[in-house]
Amino acid sequence: MDDVVHDGDTMLLRLDEPPSPVPAPIAALLLEHLATRANMNTATNPAWRWLFPGRRTGQPLGSNHLSALLNQAGIPIAAARGAAIRQQLLELPAPVVADALGYHNKTTSRLRNETGGTWSRYAPGDHTRSPAGWVPRGTSDS
Repeated sequence: MDDVVHDGDTMLLRLDEPPSPVPAPIAALLLEHLATRANMNTATNPAWRWLFPGRRTGQPLGSNHLSALLNQAGIPIAAARGAAIRQQLLELPAPVVADALGYHNKTTSRLRNETGGTWSRYAPGDHTRSPAGWVPRGTSDS
């Protein structure tokens, strides 16, 4: 709960730095959730600050249970996840998305092709240093 920043009309969610803005329709749902979090009436949970507290002491809600709750609320998790990955592939090279999400490079390359992504060439690795023997154009003695 400490990662939800609510200041007037603005709501941010700290997943990393900087915190991400939460769109108005989702912000209203998040505020409602904060006021009525489940699993808070047991003797083991009253002080826990988990956004989605679980039934076990000190544990968040399990991902399978959270997914089922979202599906019950009308949010198709599988479709949303697929759409999010495809959107990332339109903005980033397939190997970067594969590495970040733990997918196989062939899977993200196939998805990129299906979505019409334009990142057709990308050499993974350290791009901060030049290859051995490389000399910028116009600086050689010839």
